Amino acid sequence: MDRKEQPQSAKRIVITGIGMVTPLGIGKEEFGWQLFAGDCAIADIKSFDTSGFGSHLGAEVTNFQPRDFISVKNIRRMDRISLMAAASARLALEDAGIKIDSDNRDRIGILLGTSFGATDVTVQFTETLIKEGPAFVNPILVPNTVLNAPAGHTSIELGFRGVNTTVTHFAASAETAIAYAVSEIRRGAADIMLTGGVDILSKFYYESMTRFYALSPLDGKKEACRPFDEERNGAVAGEGCGIICIESLESAEARGRKPYCEIAGFGQGSSPTTPTGWPVDPSGVKMTLKRALVNAGIAPQDVQAISAAANGGGTLDKIEAEAYAKFFADNKAKPFITSLKGAIGESFSGGGIRACALALSVEKGALPPVVGLSRPLLPLPFVMGKKKDIKIDKAVLAGISFGGTYAYLVFAK
Repeated sequence: MDRKEQPQSAKRIVITGIGMVTPLGIGKEEFGWQLFAGDCAIADIKSFDTSGFGSHLGAEVTNFQPRDFISVKNIRRMDRISLMAAASARLALEDAGIKIDSDNRDRIGILLGTSFGATDVTVQFTETLIKEGPAFVNPILVPNTVLNAPAGHTSIELGFRGVNTTVTHFAASAETAIAYAVSEIRRGAADIMLTGGVDILSKFYYESMTRFYALSPLDGKKEACRPFDEERNGAVAGEGCGIICIESLESAEARGRKPYCEIAGFGQGSSPTTPTGWPVDPSGVKMTLKRALVNAGIAPQDVQAISAAANGGGTLDKIEAEAYAKFFADNKAKPFITSLKGAIGESFSGGGIRACALALSVEKGALPPVVGLSRPLLPLPFVMGKKKDIKIDKAVLAGISFGGTYAYLVFAK
């Protein structure tokens, strides 16, 4: 069958653009240089006072100048999370070589993941409403309290009119959004999709995480993010945005664009647990990973690399490591495992940043090290100390969330 005659479901989807606003830098060049050098963006939080909390570290976005990416007329209407999303989307489109015009704007869409949205705006809105009354609420705040505000502002700023929606799946939000965006192109609803995730650090969000005992240090020892480490004692909060531009392989070839990689498949699943708890066994992780590989038409032995969800949490890191140890037990060559969260923290929708990073890894043939890892909890091939140069034909991006939600993506050369 000729490719032009393939049904929508058979379309091969590729990544042709990357856009990022992250604690490790703005744009793929700055981010990639620091990522593969093993740099860490975690430091004492400066944007708000943490003296009343038991945690003080975070991975904050610095040196971000919205005026470099967004028109002055729209900046004043946009909150911080929307500014990050619009800037990342612009960078992704520019990287893909796509100019929006009257011929294509109706076929370009956006599907973002966000876990908590604009918590800073929501707090400001609520405090004014309660203390002073509805008449004193700044009207410009109201639309920014909606979770779809980043996607909506991005479409207004960039001028496209296609699919526009947001999904919230806690720590698997971005991975879920990417899977849905792939489906939108395959079913013919769009030609080009911007997809990924965005979340921000705010004092309210940070305090909530400390009260839920989600952040390091959980045991009174040194505060740090140590994915997969025996000494791990909780996550460190992060923020940022990562957006990929995806389209069909036929579309990319017609435009003469060389893709970073292909999104070959995805799988979703869940395990019963409490709303803020983690599953206690790895069976749900293994099931979802298997679904992703089956969907991509590959076997466990075909996988060379995993970008893990581990964030330094006690249960998450344990069940994820155990799942990989069992799932790839029969592999002669085990896939190399990395986690970015030791460098950029846990922003919950950070799967967008991690998707950008994995696309760069497949293209460059290198995996970044797990920052903070020195004593692995299991004897698995973790990338430690420095980057690992390796030919990557197939790689897996893991999305695992509290509440027992999973989303896995398979990237292919």
